[in-house]
Amino acid sequence: MRPGISVNLNDAAAQTDLWARVRRGFKMPDLDTDLVRERERWYASRPDYVERMTARGGRYLFHIVEELEARSMPTELALLPFIESAFNPQALSSAKASGMWQFMPATGRDFALTQNIFRDDRRDVLASTRAALDYLQRLHAQFGDWHLALAAYNWGEGSVQRAISRNLKAGLPTDYLSLRMPDETRHYVPKLQAVKNIVTSPESFALSLPVLANHPYFLGVPIQRDIDVDLAARLAGVSLDEFKTLNPQMNKPVILAAGTPQVLLPYDNASAFMRKLSEHRAPLASWTAWVAPKTMRPSDAARLVGMSEAALRDVNRIPPRMLVKAGSTLLVPRSGQRTSDVSEHIADNAMMQLAPDLPPRRRVVLKAGKADTVASIARRYRVNSAQVAEWNSVTTIARFQPGATIVVYQPARQANTTRVSKARSKAPVRVAALGSSKSVKVAPPKRVSKTPVVSTRKTVQVAAK
Repeated sequence: MRPGISVNLNDAAAQTDLWARVRRGFKMPDLDTDLVRERERWYASRPDYVERMTARGGRYLFHIVEELEARSMPTELALLPFIESAFNPQALSSAKASGMWQFMPATGRDFALTQNIFRDDRRDVLASTRAALDYLQRLHAQFGDWHLALAAYNWGEGSVQRAISRNLKAGLPTDYLSLRMPDETRHYVPKLQAVKNIVTSPESFALSLPVLANHPYFLGVPIQRDIDVDLAARLAGVSLDEFKTLNPQMNKPVILAAGTPQVLLPYDNASAFMRKLSEHRAPLASWTAWVAPKTMRPSDAARLVGMSEAALRDVNRIPPRMLVKAGSTLLVPRSGQRTSDVSEHIADNAMMQLAPDLPPRRRVVLKAGKADTVASIARRYRVNSAQVAEWNSVTTIARFQPGATIVVYQPARQANTTRVSKARSKAPVRVAALGSSKSVKVAPPKRVSKTPVVSTRKTVQVAAK
């Protein structure tokens, strides 16, 4: 810890003040480097940002500290979402990392975080926290050092292991500060250290932290039936934004009880929600799931489920000129024929697959000429060079061997036109005979000799009458 910053480890204060409880659980060795100073100055110059970040994090901090203490893990890790996402559970990075713990899709699946059309558990407060702490525990067991474990959380365990191996081979130290790593990872632990120093002594940086009672902000409330998100918020007496802040994993306007058996609600709203839910007599959900029986256009699917094509596309995020493939799950309105809650299998595995809505294509097989290339075939048949290359398992710059078989797929209408044009070019031309209603066949012209022909016609001059 930075010299001159002291921490109050008073147990009595930790009983009522969540920040004091966090400080009491600090166990990691401190860094004292120029990078830490740099991040301290960055945060200190942005008091409004720090206030927003810490106020938002106050919703989740109690739960994370409880989980860390149950696992005997350092409470510095409760501050990690400040670095990852500024405690925004809806955060999505350019690399597709999601949630306040910023799980990549593949890593999320490795830690049993379901990602489908109805929900993304990388954003789920409870599930993502469980997965993040599981991952951090595994990394600490692998490297035996929390700083290296944090570097691996950011950079990947394989990358950290290779960096350690390089240093060992070169006879160099293998601690966090001694490894060669990308700038983002090199700054990662110093960022956490800076936040730790600010939490330890905010007044040293002319900052203030929101008052956080050592008390849960939210409670988990069970649900046994599918329920619309907006109805759940109304029954809880909270705004839709606040409801989504605690339940950010929902991708659709309905919560499926088979996949999400509880919702998180502010502590003071949980009892009112349970009472109003038990008194509610109208339908709880206006949406359900429907599985496409075959590949079809959205307009056909909309007609089958009784909604407009525009509404179907909007709620299911279907782009223009796309087909819905067989087995895809769509969100559709409930009806007299669709009243049951969605099954656990669909709630956990629902996916939607789309395919381009292309016109029917006809397979054309031809023999390559002496100078045929992928590019020349593409120009001749008015298709993309990449398509010709893919159809024939060659590169886009390939040249075909004379006589080789070439496959091209053309829209049926275009293929028919091409076939008719070729047939016409080989058939006799039929023209009308001068002064007659009959027609005569004129054979296609023979190849013209390249030898110049000298005309023997004489010029006749006709005098004007």
